[in-house]
Amino acid sequence: MQEGDINLNWKLGVEIELISPPGVSRYDLASAIAREYNGEVHRYFHPQVEPSKVPGTPIFNNLTLAYEVKNNNGEIIAKCVDDLTLQDDCNKSNPPKAGWYRIVSDESRLIQLLLNQCNPNDSVIDVLKPIAKLFGTELEINNGNMVRVADSTGAAIAIAAPLPGERERPCELIFPPINENHFERIESLLKIARSLGYKIPKEGATHIHFDAKPLESPKTISNLMRILWKFEDDLSKLVKTNQNCRRLGKWSLYLYNWTQDKKFQNMSWENAKQSLQNYEITKYCNFNIKNFIHTNLDKYTFEVRILPVSLKTEDVIEAAGLFEGILNFAISFPTNSELPTTLNDLIENIPLSNKLKQIWKDNLIESNL
Repeated sequence: MQEGDINLNWKLGVEIELISPPGVSRYDLASAIAREYNGEVHRYFHPQVEPSKVPGTPIFNNLTLAYEVKNNNGEIIAKCVDDLTLQDDCNKSNPPKAGWYRIVSDESRLIQLLLNQCNPNDSVIDVLKPIAKLFGTELEINNGNMVRVADSTGAAIAIAAPLPGERERPCELIFPPINENHFERIESLLKIARSLGYKIPKEGATHIHFDAKPLESPKTISNLMRILWKFEDDLSKLVKTNQNCRRLGKWSLYLYNWTQDKKFQNMSWENAKQSLQNYEITKYCNFNIKNFIHTNLDKYTFEVRILPVSLKTEDVIEAAGLFEGILNFAISFPTNSELPTTLNDLIENIPLSNKLKQIWKDNLIESNL
């Protein structure tokens, strides 16, 4: 496939989870991208959560080291961040890589404080000094490299510690929003990752974020959720969702049923969005609507999370094209009309180019669907 073979018309962002070869870090990828574009690399903290085994503390909030590449105009070219779901490819018995650390807290609001007060360019020994000063306490340094800061009652605020072995290797490659020349933009970064030996991680996924502005209609949301609810399992088989991928799942039945109610369908967009906020909506599902239902201005998107990792740009473009077609079908389809019976019928009816339609029909046959 060459650039321009399949044209996308939707503004979208792409996140591709990768794993570097041993000895290579996500900083190396960021640096290689910066050299290609005559840009600069900026280190920053990337917030993440992970399950905790500590009783009474269901999750730990983390700040991990991430790298942002900007061009001479200050525009973001790419971000290279950790992803704590990528575990199996890392040899945790290896010693920590010098200079690599994370900050952990059990309180999300404290993480926001840490983001505003701590300098990501500081060392693990120094990074929590502003927090100790803020609380009027002293740093506690254990084993020479694990640093704890507590309040005056002794309650922990945060801990900074070296990363476990090879945690510098996972890299979620994040593209800024792409309006045009999608193939060229994605290929320009993936070819650099390939040149450094990046591979597909065991638990890896690709996430595509579609600008949610065109979806601001209760009827469109009702259609979209009905289409995806019906064809969710077959779509996962068709795109070959990675069965080792973490943090996937279906919407709750209560949420789905409400979007199919005529009361919801006839609401104004603002009232419909407000009504959806009464339901527990998680981003960790097959199709993430949380970002635009809760108005995340930094990421006002509908996110497709079931896609596997590929280092081939054409695979990313083909998947994006399929779901762009589904979104456009949801916008134009008469609400409460009978849906296509099979996935093959759906692909026949959604607006796709002849080339893209044939690609996905061939994939249907290959997937025995």
